[in-house]
Amino acid sequence: MAGEANIEKIVHPGSSQELSKIETGPIPEKGPEVFLNEKKEKSAQAEIVAKIKAPSVLPMSSTSDWERKRAQEIDDILSAGLSEIFLKMPPKEQASFKKAGEETVKKINNLLSETKTKVNKIIDIIKKWLKIIPGVNKFFLEQEAKIKVDKIINLKNKF
Repeated sequence: MAGEANIEKIVHPGSSQELSKIETGPIPEKGPEVFLNEKKEKSAQAEIVAKIKAPSVLPMSSTSDWERKRAQEIDDILSAGLSEIFLKMPPKEQASFKKAGEETVKKINNLLSETKTKVNKIIDIIKKWLKIIPGVNKFFLEQEAKIKVDKIINLKNKF
């Protein structure tokens, strides 16, 4: 009688409604292999869902390597032609100039990462950094800032 069902009609006490009672045969037991297969299917589905939900992002190391390389090239552009001036500075001013230069490189690198490059902002950042040089000529400052910005913009177009 495993596949057959017995239907009995019963009357609920206190009511005139007839209810149907269905009796079935014994429920077949699931073997352990059925549970293992269900578990495997659920884990496979979970993996698929995880892959779909996971964002496709480049590994951090490749992005940082690329940013570090660009930062090094920006540093090379900014320091070009300033070695003689730097060596004439007292050691205390050299340290502050170097630290300000590193901050300038970071700021410019961040600006280059943006979709729209703000050239005037980069010029202002470079001018602010070059003003640290004692007795710097205003025209030299303008000229150097513009030359360096042109090279930096070419660098952005390169990457």
